[in-house]
Amino acid sequence: MSGLVLCAGEALIDMLPRISDRGEPAFAPHPGGAVFNTAIALGRLGGRAGFLCGLSRDLFGDRLASALAGSGVAIDLCPRSNRPTTLAFVTLVNGQARYAFYDEGTAMRMMAPADLPDLPGPVAAVFLGGISLVSEPCGAAFDALAVRAGDRVVMLDPNIRPGFIRDEGAYRARLRRLIARADILKVSDEDLAWLAPGQTEPEALSDLRAAGPALVLVTRGAEGAEAHHAGGVLRVPAVPVQVIDTVGAGDTFNAGILAALARAGMLTRPALRALPEAALRDALDLATRAAALTAGRAGADPPWASDLGV
Repeated sequence: MSGLVLCAGEALIDMLPRISDRGEPAFAPHPGGAVFNTAIALGRLGGRAGFLCGLSRDLFGDRLASALAGSGVAIDLCPRSNRPTTLAFVTLVNGQARYAFYDEGTAMRMMAPADLPDLPGPVAAVFLGGISLVSEPCGAAFDALAVRAGDRVVMLDPNIRPGFIRDEGAYRARLRRLIARADILKVSDEDLAWLAPGQTEPEALSDLRAAGPALVLVTRGAEGAEAHHAGGVLRVPAVPVQVIDTVGAGDTFNAGILAALARAGMLTRPALRALPEAALRDALDLATRAAALTAGRAGADPPWASDLGV
């Protein structure tokens, strides 16, 4: 496998609800963030993975850095600072997760375009997405990174969370720019509905393909996934699994796509424009199998290559 995939976006600490030994409500810290999860999954799947985000020098930042390094993810491009780490406190209301984010002035949130490193030669692709595209100044930094990527492949997973959006017009404009630059776009069916209100799915998917991406991937949970490309539409069923929770499953899907395409030597812009169906099917197969294993585990715990026999 050649070329490094730089995953650029949020890394934070999820404070998950627990009950202490005394029966008191408590929170347990767990490294997380959508782009962080994709980087971890890519490293575990044997891909050459790097990560880019502002990381704190505090104890939580060290924990994030350690988790990345432990999964084989390079972190040498991450700007480190004395700002605190972003925290996301999770509470469950009628079984549904609600989040309270503490990110004002944090290392992630305050990463600015001026903090972007020059991309070294080994970087073959850049992966972007998540809530780090919403807030400023970090959103502007990752927006600028897509331009700085030059002729490298760009994959985008907006992973839209409407509750985080404060300026919908500005956010939609940013996503339009990024979609136009992206070579691979991954959306869930919920993302698709938000991106194209009032349109039918076929209309929305046609417009997204026309906007620029060579490959538009749609994940549909238990109904599987599909790829829209120059050759038409390729659909694959979901892998049966006893679901524990879906945290990190979509992020792992992204990593599976990137790992498989890199392994096949297809992670270049010209190759993606003429992607053989066999290579695309192999990528979807690895992505869905890896995502299923993640969904069968508690929390975002992506599989290793050995778990999948690759």
